[in-house]
Amino acid sequence: MASSTPVVIYPPDEDGGRRVRVDGTILGLAYSTRDVAAFLQEAGLQGWDEMDVVRSALIDWRGGGPDAWNH
Repeated sequence: MASSTPVVIYPPDEDGGRRVRVDGTILGLAYSTRDVAAFLQEAGLQGWDEMDVVRSALIDWRGGGPDAWNH
């Protein structure tokens, strides 16, 4: 992970999904912090769980924090 905030979680869409971008690549739509953790594990952060997602300074939450999943 190259930049200071290499993970970007975009605002929720009309269905509550949030795009997850890691180092410039969109990995997919997350519908919960559990989904974000799964994407980050696939990106190489093997030990990450939902609490790591909520607390991490590596994540730039746009359009609301880790508790915002409704459009």
